Amino acid sequence: MHNFVKANAWVALRLPSDNLKVLQVVPNTPISLGKYGTFPSNLIIDRPYNLKYELIDRQKDQKYSDLRIVPASEIHADTIAEENAAANPVPDENVIIGGDGVEFELVGENGEVIMRSNRETIDDSARQTLTQEEIETLKRDGAAAGKDLIAKLMLSHTAIDEKTSFSLAKYKLLKTRKYLRQFTILPMDVAMMDYWMMKEKDASKIMECRDEMLALAGSWANVHFSEDPENEHTDDPLNTSGGGRLLVVDETGGLLVAAMAERMGLLYPEEDQDLPTEFTGASEEAQADKEPTPRHQHDRQYRPYASTNTLTLIHTNSQPNLSLLKYFNFNIDSPAASHPLTRRLLPISWLQLISPESDSLYASPPPSATPEELSKWSSGKRGTHFRKKRRWERIRHIVSTTQHGDFTGLVVASNMDPISIIRRTIHLLRPSATITIYSPTIEPLVALADLYSTSRRTAFIQSPPEELKGLSQAEIATWQGNEDFPLNPSLILNTSVQSCRKREWQVLPGRTHPLMTSKGGAEGYLFTGTRVVPAEGKVSARGKFSKRPKVAEGEKTSTGATEDIEGSANKKIKLEPGSLEVQSNGEQDVIMGI
Repeated sequence: MHNFVKANAWVALRLPSDNLKVLQVVPNTPISLGKYGTFPSNLIIDRPYNLKYELIDRQKDQKYSDLRIVPASEIHADTIAEENAAANPVPDENVIIGGDGVEFELVGENGEVIMRSNRETIDDSARQTLTQEEIETLKRDGAAAGKDLIAKLMLSHTAIDEKTSFSLAKYKLLKTRKYLRQFTILPMDVAMMDYWMMKEKDASKIMECRDEMLALAGSWANVHFSEDPENEHTDDPLNTSGGGRLLVVDETGGLLVAAMAERMGLLYPEEDQDLPTEFTGASEEAQADKEPTPRHQHDRQYRPYASTNTLTLIHTNSQPNLSLLKYFNFNIDSPAASHPLTRRLLPISWLQLISPESDSLYASPPPSATPEELSKWSSGKRGTHFRKKRRWERIRHIVSTTQHGDFTGLVVASNMDPISIIRRTIHLLRPSATITIYSPTIEPLVALADLYSTSRRTAFIQSPPEELKGLSQAEIATWQGNEDFPLNPSLILNTSVQSCRKREWQVLPGRTHPLMTSKGGAEGYLFTGTRVVPAEGKVSARGKFSKRPKVAEGEKTSTGATEDIEGSANKKIKLEPGSLEVQSNGEQDVIMGI
């Protein structure tokens, strides 16, 4: 993640109203904040994130407003003043504060305030001497970025001295959000993207997947940076010994892919790399008629793909829906060569995974051409030929590596039936791989967890289906199930269904409770499990019964200990070293017996 605002980067501006405005910082262009004003984008480029700016009143000869960095002392001026007042209190004998710190209002017979409340019953509009016309005039005049207007509003309020500290702070906060022209620049990371989609956009597009559920899914799936330089550039494309290969099914518009890529260190370009200027959004076919540039000439050579620390995305349509990745400067149609996801995000459709021969792109290789024939073609035709060839080679590479399997984890966020997803992907996972499936509702995950329950697994082991007899472990893993056992219950252990939700609380003395204005929606649940390989055959043990334990020569035992051992000799079995025999299935990974 960049520490400074880069040119062409996407950022989130937090306005005084607490609303977010997401935009791309394009150099030499104005940025409009509506009623707050407009400023040039160059004023925030190469500046740190999380700074608060204030729009200064523009002069008559200026087209746009200038910016001023608001210092921390000004931001926390009210807090500092309260701390100073608390350190040097001014005693007021006429006002008594409740023991719990809450102010109440109690008026005596003579009208003297004995105890004060934090509830203001006076009509604010009736005590405000400034008219709406005068307020609009001050707004048009600028009024020092709204600060003078707020000060005049508070000074003109005739009942300002009757407000308690709580109601005064609330009144000032409302006027500040309405008139103060300040904003904060925040980085556009996964947490900010999820918050923006959940609060201000359509949450159903991301399946109402909250930030804590994304973090929980990545934690259970053990997603982390796992690049292996030794196995990164091998001649064998099917060499997956390096690990770090994650299988993803994403129907959240790319939010799940972004969350996993952030954990793997693939979401943001390097600090010293510039972001792409713009994305055309055109496909390779639409660009085929363009004149080739030196960059196209350089890309004619097949671009190798990484073999470790990769994301293999299974999608439904001909092209994956990764629209949210544009906010991280990645476009799946025309990816930038400098972005880490270009070499490590491998999309494949369900048709290409299950039946690649039925896919037209996979089964239709481009026609070959000799160098003499290529020299006679026009530049546009040659560019089209090389683009189609690269696309076909890329699809063949992704299909072959995906069908080879050996993935270290599976993360799913899809509206599809999770049972059908597991049926088609369980054989692609290596032993001890983690499985994480997100669903807005609990019913599909409960049905899936029931298929891997202990009782169902016991019934499967005691009386396995007839069609599984004589099959190898690889063939059993690809078994499509039957009516009694839709899935093989011996392939996944430690299944669970869980949920997680963080709640915002109002913390006030005597009035602590969750915010009543919190957003509802789906709760969201997570299915987790571990892929295992059952041991072939049965676990058997053999040994010799010994009435007396063997005692080394010269070793003495106490009489009481000898009697205890002799008394329990008939109840104990001594196993000789190497007496345990387990029929191994030849797997080099850790085998978990059922």
